[in-house]
Amino acid sequence: MRKRTEKSFKEKVDKVDSGIEEEPSKTADDYQCSGTLELDITGLCKLMGVKKIPSVKLKQSKYVMEHNQSQTSLESRMTTWSSEPCLEIELENEDHDSVKTVKISGWKVDEMMLQVLSKTLQSLSNFQCLHMWRVGLTDCTLASLKNTVSLCSNLRKLVLDGNPIPEQSYHLLIGEDSMLTDLSLRNSRIGEEGARLIGSALSNVHTANKNLLSLNMAFNSIGDGGAYYIAQGLRLNRYLLCLSLSYNQIGDDGAARLAEVLGPFALTHEEIVERRKLLIKGEQSVIQPSLVSLAESHEPLSVHSSSSLDRLNKSTKNTTKKKDNPKKEEKPASGQAAKKEEPKVAKKDDKVPRGQAGKIGGKDKNLPVSEQETVEVVETVTPLLDAGIVHTGGNVIHPGNTCLTSLNLSGNKMTEKSLKLFLSSLEGQGEGGLLRLSLSRNRFASDCDTLLKIQEMMSLKDPLNRNNTGQVEDENGEAKTTSAA
Repeated sequence: MRKRTEKSFKEKVDKVDSGIEEEPSKTADDYQCSGTLELDITGLCKLMGVKKIPSVKLKQSKYVMEHNQSQTSLESRMTTWSSEPCLEIELENEDHDSVKTVKISGWKVDEMMLQVLSKTLQSLSNFQCLHMWRVGLTDCTLASLKNTVSLCSNLRKLVLDGNPIPEQSYHLLIGEDSMLTDLSLRNSRIGEEGARLIGSALSNVHTANKNLLSLNMAFNSIGDGGAYYIAQGLRLNRYLLCLSLSYNQIGDDGAARLAEVLGPFALTHEEIVERRKLLIKGEQSVIQPSLVSLAESHEPLSVHSSSSLDRLNKSTKNTTKKKDNPKKEEKPASGQAAKKEEPKVAKKDDKVPRGQAGKIGGKDKNLPVSEQETVEVVETVTPLLDAGIVHTGGNVIHPGNTCLTSLNLSGNKMTEKSLKLFLSSLEGQGEGGLLRLSLSRNRFASDCDTLLKIQEMMSLKDPLNRNNTGQVEDENGEAKTTSAA
């Protein structure tokens, strides 16, 4: 089966190389992608006058690698570290049209090549992951890459390790409308300014990224200032689950900011103001459906007028009264009928406040499915309206970020001073919150009391490794747990 698919795939490529096409496109804009990566890459590069056309190499399956381990491992290293233009692909199945992952490494991707990739990759229906290691990205090409990512409907993971950019505008990739769930920016010389932009993209008092689940910023130089901005981004973000800040020159000041956001913290003046706005907006959204319900229930008794309530009632008539019996509208409502209507209104009013704050009333069973789905989207509660917020000593205390489950701070400049702050925050989280915390290779003894307490607490909370008491880091800067001796 594999040989037949490779044979048919080579035949397609040979047709392009030999110029055998029924109606060859004259420009790249007119080119219609076939969904076969190598065929489209070759065709577009020729149309755009690209001198070095990248080759496409298929990463062998695990089954083949197990049977030819020595040979395939050598080939894998050659494709991964090749300086010649090359795309390494992984398939969803045996079909060459089912490209799942594309890896580019070690050769410069300029603006023209990005245009080729943009048109090609967005035509791949199964495309989910893009690796671009040391491809010489610039601020201009990163902006183009951002547009490419947005056009690939199924792309969720992006790896841009080893791509330092002067303006450090990586935050463009994780805007509020970004669909990426995994982003890796290791070894990209990200400093305090880059961390500030990324932190603001994670969340602020007005917006927050709602899709990114994993962010890897290992082997950069954000320092204490950058850690502060990342901590700011974690205050109101409730979607990020895994964060790696290993080897970033973070000391006790920056670590203290990160520890603070994990436990209960006081809201700032700006956050309190925004919280009050949301509360007022929530109260208005509860009162508004109540007025509509009252207007509809008492409409037969009301006298025609030009009041705002009647105008609102008229707008709702078109969608609700058409289904009612006309004879019932003509009948004047008796006192008993009015009394029967009142309990129904009261029940509707009682249901509204039971929902979470900031909702636009309860879901109406009479609404069409499309309208019900719209209501569900709007009913998202922001962290500023968290039910655990309390007022103490003149401050508004938030329970903290309990959504982040993995934090890697290995290889930094932390001392036992910041360890105590992490211990305090972890104790305040209770059963939820952080499940894995990597603190190895910092400036404290591996057998200090505070670290041992943290390790014991983490071993009890980690559902996958309840018997582990130590954590170290692997060669990629990722947390790796080890069993106690």
